[in-house]
Amino acid sequence: MHVVDALDQRLIALLRADGRAPVSQLATALHVSRGTAQNRLDRLIAEGVILGFTVRVRQDIDERLIRALMTIQLTGKTTTAVITRLRGIPEIRALHTTNGTWDLIAEIGVDTLPDLDRVLGTVRSIDGIRSSETSILLASR
Repeated sequence: MHVVDALDQRLIALLRADGRAPVSQLATALHVSRGTAQNRLDRLIAEGVILGFTVRVRQDIDERLIRALMTIQLTGKTTTAVITRLRGIPEIRALHTTNGTWDLIAEIGVDTLPDLDRVLGTVRSIDGIRSSETSILLASR
C-alpha cells in the first residue's frame, strides 16, 4: 500500500475543493510538473486511496443526505497519521481538531444507513483511534 505523503495530501485537498480541476491546474497549484501530478493522481486511484469523484451540494438541496457527527478519541501521538487516513474517506465532509475528551470531530455525509455503518466501521478500524461516538443529525434549525 502506498504511503500518503505531504504532496499526496495536498493533491487530495485540491481535489476535495474541485474534483473536476484539470491536471495542469493541479500541477501549477502543487508546484510540480504536469506529469508528476498525473502520476500521483493515477497512483492514488490505482492503490485505492482515492475511491472516486463526487459532486458536493449545499445541505439544503439534498435533504435525503444522512449527516452525522463523529467524535474521535486518539491514542498516543497518532494525530497526524489518523488525520491523513481520515482525509482519504470521501464521506467525511469536514474534519476538526478539538479539545477535551475528544481529539477530532468528523462531519459525515452519506446516502443510506448501511453507508453510514460502513464509514463508521472504516473509521473505527484505523490504528490510533481509541474510541468514538456518533450522533446522526436529525434537523438543522
